[in-house]
Parts: sequence; C-alpha cells; structure tokens
Amino acid sequence: MYKALRNKIEKKSARIGVIGLGYVGLPLAVAFAEEGFRVTGIDTSSRMIKSIKSGKSYILDVPTERIAELVSNKLLTATEEYAVVKKLDALIICVPTPLGKTKEPDISFIVAAVKNIIRNRKKGQLYILESTTYPGTTEEILLPKFQEGGFRVGRDFFLAFSPERVDPSNKVYTTNTIPKVVGGVTKKSTALAEMLYGKIVGQVIPVSSSKVAEMAKLLENTFRSVNIGLVNELALMCESLNVDVWEVISAAKTKPFGFMSFYPGPGIGGHCINIDPLYLSWKASLHGFKSRFIELADRINSSMPQHVVGRVISALNKRRKPVKGCKILVLGVAYKKDVNDTRESPSHEIIRLFLEEEARVSYCDPYVLNMEVNGRTLKSMNLKRSFLRKQDCVILSTDHGTFDYKKIAENSKLVFDARNAFHHAGVKRRNIIKL
Repeated sequence: MYKALRNKIEKKSARIGVIGLGYVGLPLAVAFAEEGFRVTGIDTSSRMIKSIKSGKSYILDVPTERIAELVSNKLLTATEEYAVVKKLDALIICVPTPLGKTKEPDISFIVAAVKNIIRNRKKGQLYILESTTYPGTTEEILLPKFQEGGFRVGRDFFLAFSPERVDPSNKVYTTNTIPKVVGGVTKKSTALAEMLYGKIVGQVIPVSSSKVAEMAKLLENTFRSVNIGLVNELALMCESLNVDVWEVISAAKTKPFGFMSFYPGPGIGGHCINIDPLYLSWKASLHGFKSRFIELADRINSSMPQHVVGRVISALNKRRKPVKGCKILVLGVAYKKDVNDTRESPSHEIIRLFLEEEARVSYCDPYVLNMEVNGRTLKSMNLKRSFLRKQDCVILSTDHGTFDYKKIAENSKLVFDARNAFHHAGVKRRNIIKL
C-alpha cells in the first residue's frame, strides 16, 4: 500500500481531500489542484461549498478567477458529505482549534473530522493534520482512533502532522513558497507526507516525529507572542517616561545583529499568535510545568484594548468631553492589515468597551461590511469628510493600506493611532496621539 500510494503521488493521480475550507484549507486545496491533482474540499459550511461550486472565492488571497478555472477543469470540487472519503487517497485536516471559555484547547472539530473519516475510509490512505494543536495530539488522540477496527499505521494507513504557516495578505510568502515542516508517526508516513507536499512547496523539512512538528509550530507563534508582549510592555513603560516607543524601536533596529523588530499595538488578533501559546502552556501544565513567560505575555497582550480605551478616555477628558454620548469611530476591525478576517480582533473588544461606556460607536473597514458586537449589528461607514468632522475621536486600530491617512487627519478632531500608521504615511498633525 505504501508503494501504491507513493506511485499515485508521483504521477499526481492521487485524489486529495482537504477538510476545512477556511484561510488555510482553501489556499492549500487550490495549490494542489493547480499542480494537476484532483482535489475535493469538505466543509460543514453550505455557503462555502456553494461558493466554490459556483467558481467564486471568499478569501482575498485566492482570486475568484483561479477558483473558476479549477472548477471548470474539474480539478477542484467541494462537498458537505464525507461519503466522498472512500474515493480519496490523502486527506488533510485543516479545521479550527479554538480555546474554550477557560482557555483550554478545544479539539472537538478535529475529533469530529476524524470520526467522519473513519466511517467512510478505505485502506491505504494518508492522513495529515494541519490544525494547530498541543504536542502529542497526533499520536495520543488521532492514532488510537485511526487504529480502531484492527487498522495498523504503516500498513493500512499513514499518519502525519504538518503545521500550517499561512500569512494572509503576504504576497511574497504564500502556500507555495513557505517551507513546510512534516513529521509522521512512522518513517513511511513522514516520507509520504514529504513527497506529497513536495509537489506544491519548494522546500519540505522532515522531522523525527509528529510531536516535533507540533512543537515547532507552537514555538514559532509563542516566540512572536512573547516578543509582542515585551514590546507592548515597553510601550506602556515609554508612555510613563514620556518617550516615543516608535522612535526607540526605529533606533534599536539599526543594529545589524542581535535585534529583531517587533511593534506594539492595540492587541493581538487572528487564530494563531494569541491562541497557540496557550495550547503549549496548557500541555506543559499537565506535566507540572508553569509557563511564566507565556502566561505573562498573554496577560499583557490581552490588556492592550483596555489600555487603548483608557488612553482615549483620558484624552477626551482633557478636552472636557465625557465619553458617555461621545462619537467614537474605529478604523479597521479585521485583525491585521488588508485582510477580511476578524477572528480575535482587538477592535471588537475596543468597540465593546466603548459601548459599555455608552459612547456612540461606529467603524469603517473596507474588507468587513458588517459585524456583531454586544448583540448589535454594526455596518461599515463611508469616510466622508463631513462624517469624520462629526466624530469626537477616531481610533486607528487596523492600518489598512486603502485608508487615506491625510484626509482622516485633516478632518478629525482627535486621532488615536495604535499602529503608527500616520507617521509612516508622512502625516504629522497635533491632533494625532500615538500609542
């Protein structure tokens, strides 16, 4: 079965299934289809399935033209039904792995996907988990389930982990150009996963086990979380010392070695940086290890939306303007620049906090037309000069490239810039306050 599957991958006759068609799964499915593989996407979202079948994309990084061509050429299709698993040779799991209310890992989406695969599987398939999770998930959770019914890994099926490394809106590092780490639970599993990804990625890095691959992913994002936490704390420190933190970072990064630039902001958003480190911290706690750096960084980063709100309220007070009833405009509610993903966006928390203060809050985001906050539906506003002039404070939370920073500054009474975007745009005015 190993030789048969290897032969299919080499000839690109292997049929591939991608479970979860979000920001990771869809670009991956498209990458394989563009290399000539027949790919079937599986998702519980009827909206996503309908969109793909009609040849339309719902992710900014994947143009509709690419989807339409692949669907037309019958290289890409999508379904909600797991019965199609019987016809597939390799299945890649890209489902969400959120945190529970008590910040514990929630792998229920992974478990559900595995159960559905098992109900419809055949012998000789390769299963790869891409969803970020704690070290040991592949071997401790997935392997026993796949071995139910007398199936043996390395003989009847193959199992590996390969962490996703998607960076939305990055035009340089894409699915095809970002190196891929793979770790199987057996050597043959690693070899098959390496071979499969080698068809779409320039560099594949095999490691000794799935645990190493899982840990590598968590290290990547924990590194970022801790360093962002450090620079956020430095920003708070610089405020009390009356020092411009942005100038400090600009000066420090001139050192050609031993320093890497990280920047403060209103908080961390997205599915990875603020969640992955807590998966690692949770797993470590089961072994009696307390992750002090990780937990401290999380507390600092999680507190930044409250800091932004506090700074704005203080600035309004100095202008004899109480926050209750004042007009607050938040620019950007996506979690990062030039994307439409709002998961864990600090802007959501900023808006929520101002609503609790009974401020009159609105927002503008060219990529997010509406959003729900505290049971209210808010719609993105147009940045007309007359509208800007009516706002008591404009908060730049996400620095989209489409914003006209000069126009915003010239027509606003007060601007709080949490990203230093106005400085980078060459706009300097007294009504701009920086984080």
